[in-house]
Amino acid sequence: MIQVSIVGSTGYTGGELLRYLIRHPEVRIAHLTSQSYASQPIHEVHKFLKGRLSTICEKLSVTTVAKDSDVVFLGLPHGAAAKTAAAFLNKGVRVIDLSADFRLEDAQISKAWYGPHPAPKLMKQAVYGLPERYREKIQNAKLVANPGCFATTSILAGLPLSAKGLIGKGTLIIDAKSGVSGAGRKLDNAYLYSEANETMMAYALQGHRHQPEILQELEKGGTKHLSLIFVPHLVPMNRGIFATLYAPLKKKISVEALRDIYAQYYLKEPFVTVLKPYESPEVKAVAHSNYCQIGIALSPDGRTAIITAVTDNLVKGASGQAIQNMNIMFGFEENTALL
Repeated sequence: MIQVSIVGSTGYTGGELLRYLIRHPEVRIAHLTSQSYASQPIHEVHKFLKGRLSTICEKLSVTTVAKDSDVVFLGLPHGAAAKTAAAFLNKGVRVIDLSADFRLEDAQISKAWYGPHPAPKLMKQAVYGLPERYREKIQNAKLVANPGCFATTSILAGLPLSAKGLIGKGTLIIDAKSGVSGAGRKLDNAYLYSEANETMMAYALQGHRHQPEILQELEKGGTKHLSLIFVPHLVPMNRGIFATLYAPLKKKISVEALRDIYAQYYLKEPFVTVLKPYESPEVKAVAHSNYCQIGIALSPDGRTAIITAVTDNLVKGASGQAIQNMNIMFGFEENTALL
């Protein structure tokens, strides 16, 4: 049994963490912190917890939380998370950070996208929390950088191509759609029902922060010096990511052979499902789950791989993957509480 705390427990990721943690047989919830809802029971914020969890939210005291915690999940904004992570690590508590503070390895790239890093000395200590790539490193990690939702989906879609050296000259294009919960639990006119419903829009056209994360991991996966265009879109659904990756190929390959490459790459992965050739994944199929489904197709001329992938942005794209990482860190069965 381990003691688990969540710092920033009242956002969407905090709620999803609790949805799965309360049914985890090896977890006891120690502390839930919130600046806005301090002194209120957590079930007043996340209504699905009524009758299931009545822990009182408290303002953050690192000393108090660290004393009772084996691991802390950080659901804080970028910048604030890094400083808080440093404080917990100094007290010997393992940290799973759901912000972007430790996802990028290059300090200059991180500065270009997020500004000066609040804890640069910790950047090399962090392990990127994608189990399909870094399971062994995650086991012994003190600090895990949980991947972004777009990044998780896009990287899983592209890793087998990169690993096999199949990506040819030209530009890798990723067109990705997200539900409105990807923006977090905040008041913004763009995410009001009457604004987001029955429409669709691209955003971050000057560059999305997940782009360097995707590029970093696809290049580390095997193929260097990739050229990437990544364009996200907002679609009128509560949750889910649908990413379509268009990759120029070095050589022609049959769709069956391409599908076999993906099937072999993810053969032992409990949460990745590779579909039949030309079968499209559906967001509904992975909603409220930690699964990623991947579809395999080729352009009619056979020169471009068209890889489609779906995840739930709040689960495999955030809190579910964080719990998957926790399970690996503490030696539990990887799918515990996630099935």
